[in-house]
Amino acid sequence: MDADEREIFYFLKTWGQEYVSTKEIARRAAGKKKFHDNPEWAKPLLMRMQERGLVESDTTGRYRVKPVPRKDKTKRWVSPEIAKILQESGVPVEGVESGGEGVAPDEYYEQL
Repeated sequence: MDADEREIFYFLKTWGQEYVSTKEIARRAAGKKKFHDNPEWAKPLLMRMQERGLVESDTTGRYRVKPVPRKDKTKRWVSPEIAKILQESGVPVEGVESGGEGVAPDEYYEQL
């Protein structure tokens, strides 16, 4: 990743799983001067990052950091309190995850 892509990546990473508009990315990722000089500077970079699999977009053209794909589709999310109650009552709680898919560490995206 070059410097501009890295700025976009770290900006999107702060938003987590939320999608962010291209205009908002261009305005806030690199600063006022860059946005004032060229308000469309982020679009080609975002498309290139999407081709490489670093970010994904929704149907309205907003972007987010691509989450880590799940490895096991049989797991279901259960709150820790419910899992504790089930385990105390003797019900085996297997294949349960305590969190959803999220943003991976930077090393994962450097490999892409």
